[in-house]
Amino acid sequence: MKFEKINNKGQARLFTNPYLEMLTKGNPWIIWGMYIPILSYVIYLGYTDFNLTVQNSFFLFLGGILFWTFFEYIAHRYIFHLISEKRSLQRFAYIMHGNHHHYPRDKQRLFMPPVPSIILASIIFIIQYLVLGKWVFGFFPGFMFGYLLYASMHYAIHAIAPPFKFMKPLWRNHHLHHYKEENLGFGVSNTFWDRVFGTMFDLAKEKEDKQKVKELMFEKEE
Repeated sequence: MKFEKINNKGQARLFTNPYLEMLTKGNPWIIWGMYIPILSYVIYLGYTDFNLTVQNSFFLFLGGILFWTFFEYIAHRYIFHLISEKRSLQRFAYIMHGNHHHYPRDKQRLFMPPVPSIILASIIFIIQYLVLGKWVFGFFPGFMFGYLLYASMHYAIHAIAPPFKFMKPLWRNHHLHHYKEENLGFGVSNTFWDRVFGTMFDLAKEKEDKQKVKELMFEKEE
């Protein structure tokens, strides 16, 4: 997924159909505003209709968040950076993630857009329900909340400098993933799984290229 030219302005055109193209764009506030009521209701159903206790719900929610971090790593490494000779799979990888590497300043494609997001979340809920049964009403909200935190962290990494010193390795790991080596640094919300699976950059040896980092950051609005 290496590109000869990284575009610092504009965004990729994913579909010729304007309506399909519109469905590929999302806004962080819309996604948060859409999911928080849905996830709250799912937790409520677990408590009222499936006899999940507050303690059950809390630990399932926490487990869902933790499982998301692993899912995030696997999806980023093996799906978003899918390598295939088939053009259909190459296009799939570009739509899902490659366009972000090509146009890293595109703010509208860091959160999955509402319609595809709801469809995919529904499929994930069904799969988790088949595996977990009633426990999904605590686990699924945590899993999706983990996604919201991940997408928000990804947005922040391209928008601002790390707000705290301890977060700088996370910022640098992702920046290096963009401009140094895309086969390392798959963690976005955390670096834990990169460290576990040996795909973490050696930050002590990597000199920061401030110009390239600047090119990955959103342009400040006038």
